[in-house]
Amino acid sequence: MFFVDTHTHLYLNEFDSDRQEVVQRAIDGGVKYMLLPNIDSTSIEPLHGLQAAFPQHCIAMMGLHPTSVKESWKEELRIVETHLTDGKYCAVGEVGLDFYWDQTYRMEQEKAFRLQIELAKHFHLPLVIHSRKALDEIIHIVKEMKTPEMTGVFHCYPGSLEQALQVVKLGFKLGIGGVVTYKNSALGHIIQKIGLENIVLETDSPFISPVPYRGKRNESAHIRVIAEKVAEILVVDVAQVAEITTRSAFKLFPSLHTTQ
Repeated sequence: MFFVDTHTHLYLNEFDSDRQEVVQRAIDGGVKYMLLPNIDSTSIEPLHGLQAAFPQHCIAMMGLHPTSVKESWKEELRIVETHLTDGKYCAVGEVGLDFYWDQTYRMEQEKAFRLQIELAKHFHLPLVIHSRKALDEIIHIVKEMKTPEMTGVFHCYPGSLEQALQVVKLGFKLGIGGVVTYKNSALGHIIQKIGLENIVLETDSPFISPVPYRGKRNESAHIRVIAEKVAEILVVDVAQVAEITTRSAFKLFPSLHTTQ
């Protein structure tokens, strides 16, 4: 039994003092693969550094995060495309729309998202989609641009059951993380309705720690806590959660097969 953390930022500054120990703790806890979404040009070097340190366990994505879409977004996207051309990545991510903090660059975010969908199609890679206060807009764009082979995951799924059913119909998975452990979360009901085969597990470390670590730094080893909560919700064994979500991750991210 092992797990795939499909979304973790272990290269960020929050782990500078103990990064090696954090990664090893995850490996020792059964997390075989940790997938690393990029943010922007400033995160590429530490992202690659972590992948180089743990090439059998840490696997990079490449993309431009919506909150990093500013004046220089076109140059940022050129950098993303150059890296996708020259390197091996498991996904185009983290991309999407975020209208929570600031809508100054709303139009540019949408353009950047569409262009990165095209990059995912061109490089035959899945999309890892960030959504905050923009889920309906993202679903609309994905529906509009959908091709049969296009797939991916809605990271840290933030929506309703109705929206989840639309996501699943589009051939995408729901990324389930620490929020599922929160007392008032609706994710438990959503998972019951859409089924275990339509989710993958993630931590989004160092953010969104599950109970009982809420308020503290998150890390990939906590994926087991999330899996245990999913198992409790669905009244199944945690081994079954590990098996099915890992199988889904391998199907979603085919490059995982080359790291074995």
